[in-house]
Amino acid sequence: MSHLTQQQLKQLKKKLDDRYEIVLREVRSELDVAGKQNLEGLNPGTGDAGDESVADLLADLGATLVDRQIQELREIEAARERMRDGTYGECTNCGSEIPFERLAAYPTAMRDVPCQTQYEKNYAHEGRPTL
Repeated sequence: MSHLTQQQLKQLKKKLDDRYEIVLREVRSELDVAGKQNLEGLNPGTGDAGDESVADLLADLGATLVDRQIQELREIEAARERMRDGTYGECTNCGSEIPFERLAAYPTAMRDVPCQTQYEKNYAHEGRPTL
């Protein structure tokens, strides 16, 4: 972490904290909306099969969005932990310094650009449905 100045760390910590609060509010809002939709869905016979399919699709999309948001919260927490233990700004793969510019654009970055590029090539297939 020696390559980052105290001012840079302060700036990055603020970005992480601000983003954490935004995502947390989004998760709460999404869960509130989902709860209201579930209550509305308790009235059987109010729609046809098409309406129910659309409602199911919207519920699935909402759950996927919340999953992504929760993953982002975890990434922010991990970045905060790296700040606390002094490893923030170091590539988790090779140990080289992650440039401030990359961290400013993507404060939760765990890898430098070459290692991230290699990681994406190796694990590009993960998370994609296959038959």
